[in-house]
Amino acid sequence: MATGKKDSDPRGGTSGGSQRQLRVGELVRHAVAEILSQGNVHDEALEGQIITVPEVRMSPDLKLATIYVMPLGGRDIDNVIAALDRNKKYLRGEIAHRVNLKFAPDIRFRTDERFDEAERIEKLLRTPAVQRDLKTDSDDN
Repeated sequence: MATGKKDSDPRGGTSGGSQRQLRVGELVRHAVAEILSQGNVHDEALEGQIITVPEVRMSPDLKLATIYVMPLGGRDIDNVIAALDRNKKYLRGEIAHRVNLKFAPDIRFRTDERFDEAERIEKLLRTPAVQRDLKTDSDDN
């Protein structure tokens, strides 16, 4: 029986979103990545940091952009998020100039935890119990 709800994802949203949300999110992601890579945000906490922007999720009305970021190496993430929050007004203005939207979306920054999740799964796969099960399964064939 179809409920009309989309499958939920680990980040608490819905998987996918409309084509428009995905397209605008990708445009915002490119704009933010370009702004950060060019060093246009002048904040001591961001000096020398290489920050990846793997995903931007747009709200259905396109008025809120949740920007997932991770500094290379995963160090000082709290300081990076705080610095980005301090420069939110500047970043929002730059996004408005680079992405042609009726309204500049409000932005919020979140830590991209996919790398942590992948590492947790890798550790789990290396545990002796899992290795034993994997070896037994391959021996049966």
